[in-house]
Amino acid sequence: MSEPTGRAEVRRTCKLFVGGAFPRSESGRSYVVSAADGTPLANAALASRKDARDAVVAARGALFGWAGATAYNRGQVLYRVAEMLEGRRAQLAAEVGLAEGLRPAAARRAVDASVDRLVWYAGWADKVAQVLGASNPVAGPYFNFSVPEPTGVVVVLAPQKSSLLGLVSVLAPVVVTGNTAVVVASEDRPVPAVSFAEALATGDVPAGVVNVLTGRTAELAPVLAGHMDVDGIDITGAPYRAREELERLAAANLKRVLALDDVPETQPTLRRTRAFVEIKTVWHPVGT
Repeated sequence: MSEPTGRAEVRRTCKLFVGGAFPRSESGRSYVVSAADGTPLANAALASRKDARDAVVAARGALFGWAGATAYNRGQVLYRVAEMLEGRRAQLAAEVGLAEGLRPAAARRAVDASVDRLVWYAGWADKVAQVLGASNPVAGPYFNFSVPEPTGVVVVLAPQKSSLLGLVSVLAPVVVTGNTAVVVASEDRPVPAVSFAEALATGDVPAGVVNVLTGRTAELAPVLAGHMDVDGIDITGAPYRAREELERLAAANLKRVLALDDVPETQPTLRRTRAFVEIKTVWHPVGT
């Protein structure tokens, strides 16, 4: 008998990434994700409000360990994620190309820029304190130091158009200083974000440090902006018409709010890193 010449393709299942695991939405909902030309690509989990709350719980649970890790170790972990993306370069380039309608060369450049950006922030992990902190001259027998500390649990609304590079550009500066994150991926282009989550899961990132939700930004953003256990939110990925309401909801517990629209930046900076750290000043007596 002759062997069959064709086979059924194994379709991609795009799940959420919460607490280091890949659950389906608790609601059982999903939605069709299409390529830039309208061709169906996959079914992605449609995260619910309950999924958003679960992601915040996972991020809060991971905060103590991640913030308590040495800066050098956090840099190593981010570098390991860059290694994982490098190993998936061909897959990610294909997914970014389909999602964003890019030619192969442009898609490869976007993936390479994402890897390079992770390496850039990984290198800053143990240097941020020297740049954002200070040793302050004071009158009296004291040492006076100002040191940056993580804000806490930060929600990141990823850019809608840049499926991978945009996500990396807003996430890496948040977690490098010890914050944990809940990411709402691009609504129409979530497949590269799911592959990025798989790279996180197979790297050294502790469970709960990064949690990735796919679904409707308009449904998830207000829940997360008003969540009382969230300490900061980057609303870059929200439409302009929704930002005022998100800022109002965030004010309930004085969340840090950031909205910088030049994403992905041509060159990464520390602006996003600076937005989600708190400066703690410590006084210590000398000679007493």
